Amino acid sequence: MFSYQDSVRTDWVDYNGHMNDSAYANVFSIAVDRFMDFIGLDEDGRTNLSYTIFTLETHLCYLKEAHQDEKLIVSIQLLDIDSKRVHVFFEMKNDNGVLLATSEQMLMGMDTQQERPAPFPKQVATEMGKLWDEHKQLETPEQVGRRIGIKK
Repeated sequence: MFSYQDSVRTDWVDYNGHMNDSAYANVFSIAVDRFMDFIGLDEDGRTNLSYTIFTLETHLCYLKEAHQDEKLIVSIQLLDIDSKRVHVFFEMKNDNGVLLATSEQMLMGMDTQQERPAPFPKQVATEMGKLWDEHKQLETPEQVGRRIGIKK
């Protein structure tokens, strides 16, 4: 199971005394990088395969405040997948299991030589397929697909 762990760093805390909104985005961005490592796209994998993953779209939900030195645990759920894209959902919790934030993202595989979208390399597709087999039966989290708007 994939998991990325960190703690709220001093420079992530803003004038309100809790983690700044940009820090949440940064933690989720780091989680994407660690996820890439997990599926075989670490530095060597990216170089050898001439392949990487780009983020196409992100939707963050800030649910609870995180404070300096608080432990952060980020997990992932695959929501959908095709040959070159994966729709993912990250949850950020503290060490008490309190849900602090979520990030729904669309990620796309890129051939770095051609600088174009391309299907996942076989070994990456295999790892993603294993995760998909575990995740496709999971319930869709309530934050997935949310719209932003002022209710009238």
